[in-house]
Amino acid sequence: MNNVAHLIEGERVRGTGREQELVNPSTGEVTATVTLADRQTVEGAIAAARAAFPDWRDTPPIKRARVLFRLKDLLEEHADEICMLITREHGKVLDDARGELQRGIENVEYACGIPGLLKGEHSRNVGPAIDSWSEFQPLGVCAGITPFNFPAMLPLWMWPMAIACGNTFVLKPSERDPSPALLIAELGHQAGVPPGVLNVVNGDGEAVNTLLADPRIEAVSFVGSTPVAEYVYTTGTAHHKRVQALGGAKNHAVVMPDADLDNTASALMGAAYGSSGERCMAISVVIAVGDATADTLVQKLREQIAALRLGDGRDNTNDMGPLVTRAHLQRVRGFIERGIEEGAELVVDGREREVPGFENGNYLGACLFDRVREGMSIHSEEIFGPVLCMMRVENLQRAMDIIDAHEYGNGTCLFTRDGEAARYFSDHIRIGMVGINVPLPVPAAYHSFGGWKRSLFGDLGTYGPDSVRFYTRRKTVTQRWPSSGLREGAQFSFPSHG
Repeated sequence: MNNVAHLIEGERVRGTGREQELVNPSTGEVTATVTLADRQTVEGAIAAARAAFPDWRDTPPIKRARVLFRLKDLLEEHADEICMLITREHGKVLDDARGELQRGIENVEYACGIPGLLKGEHSRNVGPAIDSWSEFQPLGVCAGITPFNFPAMLPLWMWPMAIACGNTFVLKPSERDPSPALLIAELGHQAGVPPGVLNVVNGDGEAVNTLLADPRIEAVSFVGSTPVAEYVYTTGTAHHKRVQALGGAKNHAVVMPDADLDNTASALMGAAYGSSGERCMAISVVIAVGDATADTLVQKLREQIAALRLGDGRDNTNDMGPLVTRAHLQRVRGFIERGIEEGAELVVDGREREVPGFENGNYLGACLFDRVREGMSIHSEEIFGPVLCMMRVENLQRAMDIIDAHEYGNGTCLFTRDGEAARYFSDHIRIGMVGINVPLPVPAAYHSFGGWKRSLFGDLGTYGPDSVRFYTRRKTVTQRWPSSGLREGAQFSFPSHG
């Protein structure tokens, strides 16, 4: 059986450690094994990255950019292969996998502009014959820890910009679907990334804790659930590392009475049930302003859910694939049961949906709850599955109060034709990413991604301008070349530039 190995110094290394089966979530079939790195294997990857840092740091940014340009071309050439791996190990429909990969490629494109992004600031004659400038220097060895839901895109959020800035990198992808990240890293080496500059170790908590504790790691970027994000942040910073840790979400969509409800329902379908809801930016709660709005929206959603196609992700006629593992399927089903127990109205029950010929797959049909209230577990907790909750309020301010009171602050959106309402909402809502008639307000690659409250631990978001700041540190140089033969006496007052 095929084994998914580590990638250290440009070579596949099986290493030592426990082995775990990789299961196709569409079929339930075991497709490969993955070796979970022990401490010794992770430390070997860190040592390789540390040894490669001096030469890579001194490589001119334009040469690093040329490597990334070649990587972009290779990602496009191998897109079908990468996306098939995503679908085989994660389960998402191929078209969704292609969209994921494209967003990752866009981040590579942004990193290709690194010569301009690293330009510092220069001031001449800040004092007599004194010049001053700032520059951005790499940190050293950086690490990235990514989750299962975007096995190609999220690694591409991290290591291309990190190495563009002159750092070396150790990536630990999710052990549930590691193959896309491994293939992409190998394409990076084909593009010209030197051995040791980029390393991939597969693993679980032992690998994570090794990365967090090793003093040779300067910075850690993480995406995952909030409890783990908080652990990564507190542990990493306790070991004097720079850390950005993106956590969970509970994204609300507010629908005003004046919204185009036909288009709104279609937008919510994709935002709630795309990728089976396994997105940190998925819409999981709709807050309808007014009962009439809610009643109409529920009916339109029911009609579209009835037509939703569930099945193997390799078949692009399907809209939804399976959930990633059987354990996660059971977890989502548990939320549905608790929602019923807590008094929410299950308008559409997807638990009995079957996919003929794929009885061993991790399938769950789309579910829709109505009359959800604050305090219910299906509202307070992140479900991460195809479950959409409907809440009813009397006005926009009440909807905003519900959103602001929630512990998560990742994304939100408002559907309306009213410009004044849209401006008020976007100005005052306490959420990091806001959409107006856009259900998934994921920023473009040249902006930065990051939520508020317990959706982000650390000061900087990921990719875009924030990533340049995260993967570099500023150094300011002040120099003076006095005229030849000039003799000066000692000065004891604090220097000024006046």
